[in-house]
Amino acid sequence: MSKRLLVVESPGKVKKLSQILGADWIVRASCGHIRELSNEGDDSLGFTMDGNSVRCNYVPRDQRAKETIQQLKAAVRQVDEVVLATDPDREGETIAWHLKETLGLREPKRVVYTEITASAVKNAIAHPRKLDSNLIGAGLCRDCLDKLVGYKGSPLVWALNNGAKSVGRVQSATLHLICQREREIQVFVPQDYWSVWVDYQEGFRAFYKGTANTPTETPEAETETHDDAASNSTEKPESKRVLSEAEATRLVEEAKRYPHQIIQVEGKLVNRQPPPPFITSTLQQAAGSKLKFAPEKTMQVAQKLYEVGLITYMRTDSVMLSPEFCASARQWLEQNDPQNVPQQVAKHRSSKTAQEAHEAIRPTDVFRPSVQLRAELPEDEFNLYVMIWKRAIASQCRPAQVRKTLIITQSGNLLWQARGQVVEFYGYAKYWPNLGKDAVLPLLQQGQTLTLENAGHEKKQTQPPPRYSEPKLVQLMERKGIGRPSTFSPTIATLKKRNYVELKKDNLQPTALGLEVDDFLQKALPDLLEAEFTAKMEDALDAISEGKNSWQHYLTSWNQNYFVPALSKAKTVVVNSSSPAKSNNLVERKYETSRTRCPDCKNFLAKIPSSKVKKKYFLKCVSGCENIVLFWSDFNKTWEAPKTKTSPDENTPKPSAKLTSYPCPVCKKPLEEYSYIKDGQNKTMLRCSGQDSWKDKKHKDVAYFHTAKGWWSPKFGNLNLIG
Repeated sequence: MSKRLLVVESPGKVKKLSQILGADWIVRASCGHIRELSNEGDDSLGFTMDGNSVRCNYVPRDQRAKETIQQLKAAVRQVDEVVLATDPDREGETIAWHLKETLGLREPKRVVYTEITASAVKNAIAHPRKLDSNLIGAGLCRDCLDKLVGYKGSPLVWALNNGAKSVGRVQSATLHLICQREREIQVFVPQDYWSVWVDYQEGFRAFYKGTANTPTETPEAETETHDDAASNSTEKPESKRVLSEAEATRLVEEAKRYPHQIIQVEGKLVNRQPPPPFITSTLQQAAGSKLKFAPEKTMQVAQKLYEVGLITYMRTDSVMLSPEFCASARQWLEQNDPQNVPQQVAKHRSSKTAQEAHEAIRPTDVFRPSVQLRAELPEDEFNLYVMIWKRAIASQCRPAQVRKTLIITQSGNLLWQARGQVVEFYGYAKYWPNLGKDAVLPLLQQGQTLTLENAGHEKKQTQPPPRYSEPKLVQLMERKGIGRPSTFSPTIATLKKRNYVELKKDNLQPTALGLEVDDFLQKALPDLLEAEFTAKMEDALDAISEGKNSWQHYLTSWNQNYFVPALSKAKTVVVNSSSPAKSNNLVERKYETSRTRCPDCKNFLAKIPSSKVKKKYFLKCVSGCENIVLFWSDFNKTWEAPKTKTSPDENTPKPSAKLTSYPCPVCKKPLEEYSYIKDGQNKTMLRCSGQDSWKDKKHKDVAYFHTAKGWWSPKFGNLNLIG
C-alpha cells in the first residue's frame, strides 16, 4: 500500500493531475464544499455563541456530499498518505480543514499551486505545509457572519409580503448601490445647453473656451487609468457649456465679426504605462465589456481554462507575476517583437489587501500556438484565453508614446480650443489597444493668422447618470471594498435570481421588488447597506486571515455590540405591505414543478425555495387553490400538510399543550406548554394560549425555548424576568 491520495476541489482537475503525477497517486475531488452549517439550534443558525466562544455544527451539504465523503473515506483507507490540494485561497483552506475533520486526518499535508503544470504541481508537493489556522478562522467567521445576517435579517423582509426572499451581508450593500443610482436617475431633471464651435480652412475645429478677461481655469492633471469596464465608445469634444440659445447665437456672431489668431501651441510626448495583468475583478470587467460575458460566465469559463492547465488560478487580487513568467514573456517579445522589449521588467502595484503569495491571472505557457488552441477549445474558452494572453504580454511591454497637442486661438475677446492626439509608438497597445483614436491637428505656429470657414452651435441636453453595467458594478464593488474576488460574481447572480435586479440593454436595473426591499432596509438596517460598513467587515476578515484577531472574539463582539441591538431596533420599523396594485407590477415568478399533485385540483405542485426548511424548498399549489402547502417529513418520508391546532381528522390526536402559570408578555393570558416533533426529535416550547394569538402580529415573537438556564425567548429574554 504505497500509493498517495491527492484531494482537490474540482473534478475537472482530476484527469490533468493524474497525468502529471502518474500511477503512484490517486487523485480525487471534493466537488467544492462538502459541509455546511446545520439548520439546528436557535433560528436554525447551526452555531452557538457563548461569551467569546463559538461552537459550529457542520453537516454534509446534501446527498451528493454524503456520497463524496464515503468515497473519500474509502480512498483514504487505500493509501499511506493524504495530501490536501484545495484551491489557494481562504475558501480553499477552509475546505481543506473540513476534509481533515470529516476524514479524520491528524496532520494532513497541505500543498498550494497556482497553475496546473507538471513543474508547479511537483514543486508544491515537494514543499508541503501545515493547514493555516488563521485562514481557516477567517473562512469559518465568514460562514457564520453570512448565515447570521441572512437568517436573522431575512425574516424582516418576509414581513413585506411582496416575495422578498433574503437579506445578505454583501448582497444588500450591492443592491443598495444599484438602487441609489436608480433614484438619482428618477430625480434627474435634464437641462438644455449649447456647444459652440468654429471651423478653420487650415483643417481643424476649435470649441469655445471662454473669454480673454476671465481667469483661466487650471487644467486638470491627467491621471493614467486603465478602465477595463469602459465600453469602446469615445466622448465627442464639446465647448464650455453655454446655457441659452441667445448667448450661443451671440458667440457665433462675434466669432464671425473678428479675425482669428493662434495665441498658444503646446505639444508634449506622453508615456502611457502598460496595464497590470488581470486579477479577478478586472478579468470580469474586461470580459464583460469586450466579450459581453456576465461575471458568473467569466468565472465558469476561466475555471475550465485553469482545470486544463492553460491559465493560473482565477481567484486572485494580486498583480504579481512570477520571475519565470516574466522571463518567458521577455523571451517571446525578443523573438517576435524586439522593439517592445522594455529595459527593465515592468512592476505593477497590488492593492493593500492583496495576497502577495498569489499570482495574477496569466497563461501558463506564452509559447503555446493559438492555431492549436483554436482547434482544441470551444469558442468562449478560446476568446477568454486570448484576452488573458494579450493582457499578460501587454503588461510586460514598453510604454506607449502619445503626442498630445493643444491649440488656443482668439477672436476679439473670445478664446477657442482644439486638442489633438497622435500615437507615435504603440508599445503595449499593440496587444491591449486602449488609447483612443488619433485626432490629428495640422502643424501650426504661435501668432499665425487663421481663416474662418464656418461657425455654429449645437443644442445638447444633460444626461442622467448611467445605470451600472455588470462590469461597472464589479469595478464599483472592488473600489468600495464590498466583497472579495470570490464573491463579486455570485453576489450579482443572487440579485438577479432573487428578482431584485434585471438586465436591460446590458445594464442592471432594480425591479420594483428590489427598490422596495432597499427602501425598507434603509429604515430597518441602514448600516448594513453602507459600503464603508461592509468594507470594514471585509477588512476584519483579512485581519483574521493574517492572525491579527481572533475570529470567535470578532464574531461574538460584532453580534453583541452591533447586530443584536440593530435587530431589536429593526423590529420596531413599521412594515408597509405591498398593495395588490403594487404587487401586480412585479414580474410573475416561475417555479420548478414537482412530481407531487395538488390534493384538490390534481395539478402538479410548485417547488417554492426556502432556506428555513431542511429540503431547501416546500410545495405549494399555484393553480388557484388556497392554502395548499406541503412540507417534507423526514420521519414519515412523505410530503405532508403542516400540523394545525385543530385537526380536521377527529381521530388524529391533538398536539399536547398544557397551561402554565406564566403570563404572556403581550396580553397577560397564561402561556401554554406545547410539544412538537422537529427533525425526528421531541421538543417543547411555551407560547400564548389565546385562541387567535397565532394570527396577531404582536404575538409573533412570543416563543420561549427550553435552555440550561430555564425558559428563554430571543425577543423577551429569560422568563423569570417577566412579571
